[in-house]
Amino acid sequence: MLLMSVLTSILFCGGWLFPYLVYKFYGPFILSIKICVFAFIFCWIRAILPRYRYDQLMDLGWKTFLPFSLAWIIFSSSFLICFNYLP
Repeated sequence: MLLMSVLTSILFCGGWLFPYLVYKFYGPFILSIKICVFAFIFCWIRAILPRYRYDQLMDLGWKTFLPFSLAWIIFSSSFLICFNYLP
């Protein structure tokens, strides 16, 4: 969970940068605050949500996520072709 918190804060939340362009704080301090926030959120979600069984996860993946992802691929490719946004 700690590694996932580090990767989430670096890749999706700006890493060591402060969101309001105030440079009073140092970069490692801001990064450690973001890591602690995401670790708390991950622990909180893990404590609240129930665990899924293996068959429930397979059912979720094959019957929900696979059709949704295929529909999204078809939608996005048809949008690109329709409006001539292809490179």
